[in-house]
Parts: sequence; C-alpha cells; structure tokens
Amino acid sequence: MNTNKYSWLSATCYLVIAACLPFLCSCTVKTGGFKDSSYSMEVSVPQQKMAVYNQGKMVKTYSVSTSKFGIGDQKGSYKTPLGKFEVAEKIGTGKPFGAVFKSRKWTGEVIKPNAPGRDPIVSRILWLHGLEPKNKNAYSRCIYIHGTAAEKDIGKKSSYGCIRMKSRDIIELYDNVAWGSPVEIVNRKLWSGIDNPETQLNEDLTIPIAAQSPGDIFRNQDDNKPLWSELTPDQAAREILDREGFEVSYFTIEPIY
Repeated sequence: MNTNKYSWLSATCYLVIAACLPFLCSCTVKTGGFKDSSYSMEVSVPQQKMAVYNQGKMVKTYSVSTSKFGIGDQKGSYKTPLGKFEVAEKIGTGKPFGAVFKSRKWTGEVIKPNAPGRDPIVSRILWLHGLEPKNKNAYSRCIYIHGTAAEKDIGKKSSYGCIRMKSRDIIELYDNVAWGSPVEIVNRKLWSGIDNPETQLNEDLTIPIAAQSPGDIFRNQDDNKPLWSELTPDQAAREILDREGFEVSYFTIEPIY
C-alpha cells in the first residue's frame, strides 16, 4: 500500500472541508462568546407594545407592530411567533437614520419616515433566534425587530411577521441591548415590572426618558437607578413620575392599597 498516496489524499480532503466550513456554517446562529442579559424585552401582541427591562425592572415602553396575519411559526405564514427568543445578530451599527436594508445589507439608500409607496426595513435589525419548539423556525424565517419606513402604521398589526418599530426607537433600543439579550413575545398584556403583579400597563402608557447618552438612556439620572425601582404597592407610579418632572396626564394607573 502506498501510504504516501493516502496521506496526500487525506490532507487534501481536510483542506477542502476546512475551506468549505465557513459556507456550511453561514446560516447558523452565532454561538460562543459573552451574552448580555442585563436588558430584556417583552412584546405584547394584544397591546402592540414592547417593554424593556433592566435586571427585571421595567424602564421603558415602545409602540410596535406585529403581523397582520396573526401569530404562529409556520414557514411561509408571515405570522409573528410567540415564546422566548434571544438576539442572535445585530445589524446596522453606524448606519444613518432611515438606511434601507435588503437581505440585511445596506443598499446605500436613505429614506424618510412614511415615504409614499415604500415599506422597506430601515435603520437597524435585531435578528431573533427562537429558544422553544413553538418558535424553532424564527431564525430561518428571518424574524427581526427592525425599523420601518411605514411609521404611520406603528401600533397596529401591520407587519409580515417581524416586530416593527419607529427608526428613532429601534436605534435607541439597538444601542442599549446586546447580542444574547432575551426577548419574549406574548399574547397577553404586559406586566408593569413592579412588585405587585396585579398592576398591568395601561394601553396607552409611554414613559418619557430624558437621556444624555446611550448609557443613561434607561436610568433616572439623579440617582442612577432604574426609574421603577422605588415603586411599592402603596405608592402610585404617577407620584414617582410627577416628582421626577415627567408629564403624567396620560397615566391612569391608580394607587393599590
């Protein structure tokens, strides 16, 4: 047996496999490295709202849009899947407000919100990986949290499966959450993130946060603590917001005694 011949063939096969490996793995979810779970997101399909939590405390809400076709994870259904996910990839760092993406690549075009006749993915993309059997197809279906040019439809079920946000909101969110951040999409109202789970968010709740830098975006700048951390069952959220100088006329949650 010519051992040199077989050694050469083995080495050649190894090099071919090694060269092809990046292409074979190009559709897989990123693995390894440090995952940041400081911030998490919860999306309510009935409310068309997203709540952002820091260490379990709710710090901000956004209006969003889920699928016009309902909920589900079937391939080709254009539905929004439910359950637990994580941010598998972040796409769009440094791109301009309104940057248009096609196949997750910036086309070089920039459009304004509500440009007539246009409905592309814009500004930023958070690509989701499903963690449960009921959302196992989410990554291959390209379920994203992303910016939309059709901002007039935010707050209504108008997407083709993804979670849509206004450009300013997705950029703000993108700058503060990390790869591996948990996401949960639920078919119920959002909990308020306070100690008393019986208190739910009002349908129209939006918390205004005046931030000076991305690192401060979700924090009370006076004491560097999450805004909701002081809330107790016998102290109304309205009182905390009013004390910190925020507008409270929209806020309708009453004290619980």
